[in-house]
Amino acid sequence: METLRVTTLMAATLAMGLAAGAFALYAHTIMPGLGRTDDRTFVAAFQATDRAIMNVWFIGLCFFGALIFTALAAFTHIGQRALPWIVAALILYAVAVVITIAVNVPLNDMIKNAGDPARIDVAAVRERFDEARWIGWNLVRVVTSTAAFGLLAWSLTLTSR
Repeated sequence: METLRVTTLMAATLAMGLAAGAFALYAHTIMPGLGRTDDRTFVAAFQATDRAIMNVWFIGLCFFGALIFTALAAFTHIGQRALPWIVAALILYAVAVVITIAVNVPLNDMIKNAGDPARIDVAAVRERFDEARWIGWNLVRVVTSTAAFGLLAWSLTLTSR
């Protein structure tokens, strides 16, 4: 059982680190870079980036993997002193997942489905996208997922003692 506990917690920690890193990358690099571009470039680049991120590595391993592995880690740590920290990480990351599904994905889908940037009013699409809203909620995802990653790392420390 100890091997299962450590394995699930390590998987949760690694997946959470990858998910937090992806959200952070959008916050400190991708969105600031796109924000400095013209409307056509912004729409085209965001569409391409959103299509590219929809893959098994990010969606399966990182985004949902962090949630699933953390839930499994909580289950395998019932009665262990790391459990409260793992549960706190699970709750924080669940907040990031809900924000993603409720805010970021609908905005992503709107811009992705707007059409070919060469044939649409890219200024209107960019305005409807609402960069400030997307960026603000992404910062909440950065904070919650990074805190969850830290809590899982602490849980690993407690488990190794």
